[in-house]
Amino acid sequence: MAVLSVVLGVLPFLKGALILGKHEGDALQLADMVFRIAEKGLLPHLDFMTPLGILSVLPIAVFVKAGLGFGMAFAAAQATLAVLLFLPILRVATSRFAGWTAWAYAALVLIEILALVHGTSNAAISLSMSYNRWAWALSFIALPLAMLEPKGHARPWLDGALIGLSFAALALLKATYAVAFFPPVLLILIARRGKVMILAATLSGLAVLAVTTALLGTGYWVAYLRDLIDVAQSVTRAAPGLPLAGIVGAPAYLGGSWVLMATVIFLRQAGRLTEGLALLLLAPSFFYVTYQNYGNDPQWLMLLGLFAFLLRPEEGLANRFGWPLRQLLLVNGVAALAFILPSVLNMAWSPLRLFADHATEQVPLLPRMGPRGSDVLVAAPRAYKVVVTQGWDDPGEPYETFADRYEDPSRATGSEGEPLEKPIEINGEKLPGCESQGGFNAWFEKAADDLMQAGYAGKRIVTADLYSALWMYGDFPPVEGAAPWYYSGTPGMENADYLLVPLCPNILQSRNVLVNTALGRGWKLDQVMRNQAFILFGLTAPRGGSDAPTAQASATISR
Repeated sequence: MAVLSVVLGVLPFLKGALILGKHEGDALQLADMVFRIAEKGLLPHLDFMTPLGILSVLPIAVFVKAGLGFGMAFAAAQATLAVLLFLPILRVATSRFAGWTAWAYAALVLIEILALVHGTSNAAISLSMSYNRWAWALSFIALPLAMLEPKGHARPWLDGALIGLSFAALALLKATYAVAFFPPVLLILIARRGKVMILAATLSGLAVLAVTTALLGTGYWVAYLRDLIDVAQSVTRAAPGLPLAGIVGAPAYLGGSWVLMATVIFLRQAGRLTEGLALLLLAPSFFYVTYQNYGNDPQWLMLLGLFAFLLRPEEGLANRFGWPLRQLLLVNGVAALAFILPSVLNMAWSPLRLFADHATEQVPLLPRMGPRGSDVLVAAPRAYKVVVTQGWDDPGEPYETFADRYEDPSRATGSEGEPLEKPIEINGEKLPGCESQGGFNAWFEKAADDLMQAGYAGKRIVTADLYSALWMYGDFPPVEGAAPWYYSGTPGMENADYLLVPLCPNILQSRNVLVNTALGRGWKLDQVMRNQAFILFGLTAPRGGSDAPTAQASATISR
């Protein structure tokens, strides 16, 4: 464990920079939140919108504030988490697993923490969804402690405390995991008559939440819950990827679902009644968390495979059909690990791929953040080449007569049911229904320069698009209440001076939802500047006061 931690944790520092191959927008969102905390002293939920818990960004922000660049702060946060979880991982490995499964378990959890890609089989380096990996690692500590009987001397107070601390951390990291896994874990502990473990878990978890409340106040939880509800009700992207039924039965996932159900059946037939019941109770949670995570990567298959190997009965035991249960569980374990092997190898090799990367024409993702923004690099074409796509079924376009023959997400209804026509209309002017792809640096640098040259430096500007990173590219303060990643409503507009509306936004639906929601709520938009890329509008709040905070939106819980 120590050797693996050192190797995977040190390689990014030896490289001196993180070289991204995908998800630059996600990295931009993460940097937006990190620098709001580190430079401006802002807090998630209280000062800006996001459904992600504070632990998803605070560890990185601490190291940025200490003087590290964003990239090395990210690596330092991961290394710190590996150190903090080292002994809990060791406890689970030595008390719940045996033989090679103990080694494999420890390696898998450390890989989850220290990887430089969120999973799947796409090998490009990415900072995206690091919180998902960290949350899987915490879950992989709590679930074996609850499900498996300890080897040797039982330590229910210690194990219960580790479960409680893990769930408290999950609640402050990404609430989806805590909500999904809490009911089955509680039922499993009740089934095991683990009263002491339940008590220890309750006390340790409540202690963490009490400290958090003492530091941040009760308003933090109210704001956190509001953000979660707003995103869950969002029409743009309440969950990414396949529908829930697809996570269970789509071709890419059906094999894993079969293995899970077969493992439950064979464990019960082998006399492992509690363990089989525990897996059955966990199955909906596994599916739901996978559904909520971008990429729909069923990383619970790692744990399932190890459980199948570990819980095999002795030779000679067969079920009613005469099938040897030890061999059946062996087959299940091999199948589960084979299904998830591409994701595991991708994560395990990602720090080595970074170290071996000799790509040229790399530029900083955050060129205007000084030294702290210089150690996250992207390929120059991905940073500065902007590709615009335009649908030809808009009014006046060659194929407009076919527009009513299909459902277009950009024509969905907004957060309050208002229709979102394409193209949208502001003050009688129809905006184009095009989108831009890539070129985040080009867009934000040009927009910032044009606005500052026009005399809008120092103004509070909300962007009608997916990202709100304008303040990191020019002399603009971050807008209080705005969402680094937009989903619905009009977040931050009540604290803004202007609304920046891109003519070809990164996400057309995001622009449409925000603009239509603002107009529907009575905001008055007065054009004060325009160029080929955007229109800048002055803002007049609705009569009777500014926009309601409870209607504001958050960044995506599904990311």
